Amino acid sequence: MAFSISDEMPEIVKQYALYYRNIKGRAQKTVDEYCMDLRTFFRFMKRFRGLVPADTPLEEIYVQDIDLTFIKTISTMDIFEFMNFVADERSNMSSTRQRKSSSLKSFFGYLSVHEGLLESNPTENLTPPKKAKKLPRFLTLEQSIELLNAVEGPDKARDCCILTLFLNCGMRLSELVSLNLSDVIHNNNTLRIVGKGNKERMVYLNDACLSAIDAYVKVRPKDDVVDRNALFLSNRGTRISPKTVQAMVNKYLTKIGLGGAGYSVHKLRHTAATLMYRHGHVDIRVLQDILGHENLGTTEIYTHTSSTQMEDAINSNPLSHISQKKTE
Repeated sequence: MAFSISDEMPEIVKQYALYYRNIKGRAQKTVDEYCMDLRTFFRFMKRFRGLVPADTPLEEIYVQDIDLTFIKTISTMDIFEFMNFVADERSNMSSTRQRKSSSLKSFFGYLSVHEGLLESNPTENLTPPKKAKKLPRFLTLEQSIELLNAVEGPDKARDCCILTLFLNCGMRLSELVSLNLSDVIHNNNTLRIVGKGNKERMVYLNDACLSAIDAYVKVRPKDDVVDRNALFLSNRGTRISPKTVQAMVNKYLTKIGLGGAGYSVHKLRHTAATLMYRHGHVDIRVLQDILGHENLGTTEIYTHTSSTQMEDAINSNPLSHISQKKTE
């Protein structure tokens, strides 16, 4: 039986995880990350309270005995001490600390508001650390074309189709591997995508996507297929795995000289968003719908400007060629 992070969780956290996954509809990956954050928090609390020897490695501290009685003793200052710990001793990046803050606020909010088990919420005054804004890495238009042209071999039609959908539709890796044949709706040229939290969205397919899908479906295996519904198949006839897609993308990135340069499958999603925004002048809210972002703020990172755009903006000013007349 596969290991689950919930196996190491106290019962009260297991109940929260079920609520967060099934009622709130969060992705299992998100639930696991929140549980790991809570495990780290409770390990810290047991050491901070002197309930284990001070030299006990944090990873060896048992937390399954944490109960509601213990949780009721946690104060706002305890929360602040933990956030200082992950910032100073653990050197967590702002993005990691922001998630840990969200994990704590979600858990204690569940106990105080949803279950009514706490009289006060110790995370009520916890302000998440500001996430450092980093411009997403992406391929240029020329590099994107080069990547598509680099595809070769017996799986050329499949791999080319995958890269085309990544670069044109901006879907996530998990969304691509879960695509079924029935998700391609030919009568109106759309693709049904199931995103985070099982939320569905429809994305229109352009000519490049339609051509790539048609080319692949013609050669897609029909015999000895294990998962007949899956759009993309492995060489064993099973639904293609995320690991296989990642290896394929990395192979072709390396081929065009971008291997190990910080590029990955997810960077193809960044590329699609950036190309649509820069070259297609797509409205930010339309881009939000295409990418399946819940918050507009997440999409706004793709509105970053280049030095060329800023230069063009300055030069487009109607006063750019007007200078003061020289005095005789």
